[in-house]
Amino acid sequence: MLRFASSSLFATARSTTCMSRHSSVLRGMMNYSIGFRLYSDVAQDPVLSKLRNIGISAHIDSGKTTLTERILFYTGKINDIHEVKGKDSVGAKMDFMDLEREKGITIQSAATHCSWGENKINIIDTPGHVDFTIEVERALRVLDGAVLVICGVGGVQSQTYTVDRQMRRYNVPRVVFINKLDRVGADPYTAVTQLREKLHLNACLTQIPIGLEATHAGVVDLVSNRACFFEGYKGSQLRDADIPEVMVKIAAEKRAELIQRLGDVDDGLAEWMIENDYPSQDPPTEIIKAAIRRQTIARKFIPVFLGSAFKNIGVQLLLNGVVDYLPNPTEVENMAVDISDPTEEKAISLIPDPKKPLVGLAFKLEEGRFGQLTYMRIYQGSIKRGDVIKNMNIDRTVKVPRLVKMHANEMEEIQEAGPGEICAMFGVDCASGNTFTTGNTKTVMTSMHVPDPVISLSITQTKKDLSSAFGKALNKFQKEDPTFRVKMDPESGQTIISGMGELHLFIYVERMKREYGVDTVTGKPLVAFRETIGGSTSFDYTHKKQSGGAGQFARVAGIIEPLPKDHPTPNEFADDTIGGSIPPHFMEAVRKGFVEGCEKGPLLGHPITGLRMSVRDGSHHSVDSSDLAFRICTAAALKEAVKKAKPIILEPIMDVEVQVPVEYQGTIIAQLNKRKGVINDTTGTGEFVTVNAHVPLNQMFGYSTDLRSATQGKAEFSMEYLTHQPVPRESMDQLVQEYNAIRAAENSKK
Repeated sequence: MLRFASSSLFATARSTTCMSRHSSVLRGMMNYSIGFRLYSDVAQDPVLSKLRNIGISAHIDSGKTTLTERILFYTGKINDIHEVKGKDSVGAKMDFMDLEREKGITIQSAATHCSWGENKINIIDTPGHVDFTIEVERALRVLDGAVLVICGVGGVQSQTYTVDRQMRRYNVPRVVFINKLDRVGADPYTAVTQLREKLHLNACLTQIPIGLEATHAGVVDLVSNRACFFEGYKGSQLRDADIPEVMVKIAAEKRAELIQRLGDVDDGLAEWMIENDYPSQDPPTEIIKAAIRRQTIARKFIPVFLGSAFKNIGVQLLLNGVVDYLPNPTEVENMAVDISDPTEEKAISLIPDPKKPLVGLAFKLEEGRFGQLTYMRIYQGSIKRGDVIKNMNIDRTVKVPRLVKMHANEMEEIQEAGPGEICAMFGVDCASGNTFTTGNTKTVMTSMHVPDPVISLSITQTKKDLSSAFGKALNKFQKEDPTFRVKMDPESGQTIISGMGELHLFIYVERMKREYGVDTVTGKPLVAFRETIGGSTSFDYTHKKQSGGAGQFARVAGIIEPLPKDHPTPNEFADDTIGGSIPPHFMEAVRKGFVEGCEKGPLLGHPITGLRMSVRDGSHHSVDSSDLAFRICTAAALKEAVKKAKPIILEPIMDVEVQVPVEYQGTIIAQLNKRKGVINDTTGTGEFVTVNAHVPLNQMFGYSTDLRSATQGKAEFSMEYLTHQPVPRESMDQLVQEYNAIRAAENSKK
């Protein structure tokens, strides 16, 4: 039969025992009938069946790190609780960077591990700010389950949508924890409605609150039909009690709703209800828990837990929920790509068996005191200190010098890690997303999604004698963070750094100063514009150059046209030549010329997107034609054609969410309108109102300062990339004039 974690619902609070080129994500294909496990030969492994790999993710300031701190305390991993913005100069365990403690936010994901009863839990605490979304992306890529934290006041917020998309992308089962029920305006029932209506999740309360705001004292567990109060030192003692009389009616209603929603998706529970004449007879607790577990793992149901991490309410029951409802490594199918046959790549299922050949994925890198620290998830086989393993992405064999388990920034030396484990290696040079194997296994894991940067800054060091440290810092940061990019502007000679937002780039500038002693000056933010075309046009371009001896000759002709908005690739090249007007061995050079031409548009010098180039004719010379000639010819032909095809500038549009006291609502809407924003929605929650708008990124610089000034520091906002849209004609002309003026000034200095 399907086993459940042995921890009682009201277990004692603390336990003292501590313990890229393949872009498609292939997970799923799971069967969850009673008595069935995905891998029957390893299902009875006591270590794997009691292991959970989870991530904690949410919108910024929803209480993720505060929740993780309580989890570590109640599981005995730490001896005391410290707050994210505490006054004891210690700070939360998982926010170990100085910048994190100064700003009170999580900047990079941190891994830890703990024990709850007989179960081991590996946890990754992730940032909530959209600028650091890659940390959430790579954490969810390697985890088996997740806790989605929702603010009881704010409900579903902008970054909640992003996290939801990431969990769906990697097919991660989840439970929801509605936090901050002690705050004024907390309403878990509205939050659940938003989960259903905004995120389209089949979410349902498994608990209801006993009191809200200042009177929040505990929860009623709808599965066991019992009340639970959190008492003693920092809520470490759980008191089981009868449901308060005033709550008996609502508890019965919400329990009936839970059973009904479960019965709609779970055949096992539905059959029991029919056979036992429900509702005249209630399902036993074990039947309900089994149904929740099956459908949570199948991602058809989301159990919702309640509490206040800051007030030490509800955390232990959430831990029970993680064990009872989220999958162990044997219940999730992880796919890889077999590359033993270069002509045919086949998807294969990895088996979490320590006797199988090793397959592990490096998902996060850090530069530590002892060299590069590589975080790795083991999917199959095991890894030991001193093992010789192979990096399949670069076909290089390396030896594992040191193996550790991480607890925030602390390391615990281990000799071996088995399937399902998350560990870290020292001194192994690799990149994020590399696959490691042993033996003759030719397997590569699928890559993770990496979003494109939306903002750029020019950066210059103040002291030229620190150029080596400057370059070393930039190289290190690029290796750690795939969304942080560095390039050299060929015209101005400036170093350009690109990232996901102003805060993202500011953090790296500050880290450069603190970790490498390099002071820098940054220029005006540069927006990641794109260029495209508004119509079709033909082209016929000849490149001819004669300088004595063999010259250069190439001619290409055809048409360019816009691509549909939902096209899967940014641009498209088509060889539609007939009769060999361009010899086949030159066509690859024509394609390369097209790619090079798309890198820099004629209006602002930004990449061209949404364009299809069809080459239909051409000419060549038996002596003067070459790959170089056709590459230059195609790039020049594209540039000339784009100028005639109604060129358009696209700018990034941000989804902006502002939470502000009601009295400042009119001021904030006026501010957003002034910044060319489009107001989409305004919702009120108690004394606060949430304003949602779509605003061009180019108009958002300096908004945080204006917002604080207008609201006396009482408002907060978040934003995330939404899409690229055409800029208005007057703005387009102004941008082109500014670009031409800058280039003219730079040319005059040469």
